[in-house]
Amino acid sequence: MSEAPVIVSDDPGSFPHSVLAERHPALIRKVRDAFPYGPEQRRALDALQKSALDGVIEPLGTPAEDHERWVAWGLPKHLGRSWFSVPFLWAESYFYRQLLAAVGYFGSGPWQGIDPFRPFKLAELDTPEAAEELAALDALTGRPLDEQARALLHGSLWGNRADLGFRISAGGDGSVDSQLLVDDSESLWALLPAHTADSDSDSDSDADGTAGPARTVCLVADNAGRELIPDLLLIDHLLHHGRAERAVLHVKPYPYFVSDATTADVLDAVRRLTGTKGAAGAAGDRLWSALTDGRLVVRAHVFSCAPLPYADMPDDLRREFAEADLTIMKGDLNYRRLVGDRLWPPTTPFTTPTAYFPGPVVALRTLKSDVIVGLDADTEAALAAAQGQGWRTSGTHAVIQARP
Repeated sequence: MSEAPVIVSDDPGSFPHSVLAERHPALIRKVRDAFPYGPEQRRALDALQKSALDGVIEPLGTPAEDHERWVAWGLPKHLGRSWFSVPFLWAESYFYRQLLAAVGYFGSGPWQGIDPFRPFKLAELDTPEAAEELAALDALTGRPLDEQARALLHGSLWGNRADLGFRISAGGDGSVDSQLLVDDSESLWALLPAHTADSDSDSDSDADGTAGPARTVCLVADNAGRELIPDLLLIDHLLHHGRAERAVLHVKPYPYFVSDATTADVLDAVRRLTGTKGAAGAAGDRLWSALTDGRLVVRAHVFSCAPLPYADMPDDLRREFAEADLTIMKGDLNYRRLVGDRLWPPTTPFTTPTAYFPGPVVALRTLKSDVIVGLDADTEAALAAAQGQGWRTSGTHAVIQARP
């Protein structure tokens, strides 16, 4: 099958165009108001807003330690072009890199390393909704383990609707009817067999010949705040109940796409759990211990902020995923990077654009962009008849897709 066209933002009526023309300016205003930035940062933010709407892609400011990296990621061929004419994924990624530069994140001054999105992320952890969700774990602990596993998996899946970047443009809380379009969860659990009392901890299989617990599970995180909490709770369940011996949580090395999780956000989320009573607090304590003894490792590879699909990942990251028994890709952005940010026919099998991936992979994703694969023709037709193309970007539909 020939590759589908790369998504760009030059159609004024398209979702990508609305992100660049509406969401990004709104974000700049929110960031500008969230901190008492000085005249230098405010001028830079104003210049970025003007450039993003009416200007062209400009070079990185100097000095830029990541200049050579961005050269390798395609910067020279996009310089001088309209933001709307280059690949959508590339334009979004470069916008966030330039926004961080505008607020002095990469500089040597007092704003160095200050996350411009941190107030929004922390607010997500301190809401009545977050408290209710954590309290609900107490009732879940008394349920059968397979029921707990299913609930935590769906919590991680639908937790993606707390994505702050999505809510900035939607203007709501995402409390709408939802639908799971593809459910390969049975394939996921088959890749993560539960530990049994008589299984040999030194063997990869049980006495009856079935596979033993997965040695390593990678979870490539998406957003911080209320979404990261259920991701961590899912990891805790996998470790605590023997479905995995080790978990690697991939996060971003610096703030990205408003709410994407960094190491600091992981620590904030674990502290939120450890400061809670009941089952949530117990999970937080186990996660803290797992971090200290190496059963849970936080990884922040620079490619996590690349404006490229995972098909272009460097060799060291490819080896990491190859060595994992399962990689779970969370969220919309990781889905776009996993399958390629292209206008695939929706009936394209999930295994086709993910054939390059070096190991078993599962996508947990709520739909908030145009990219989608792995649907059957009847599902696609019914969605199009009922909603046009809005179902692709509304965040009210989801998929659990597996490629063993």
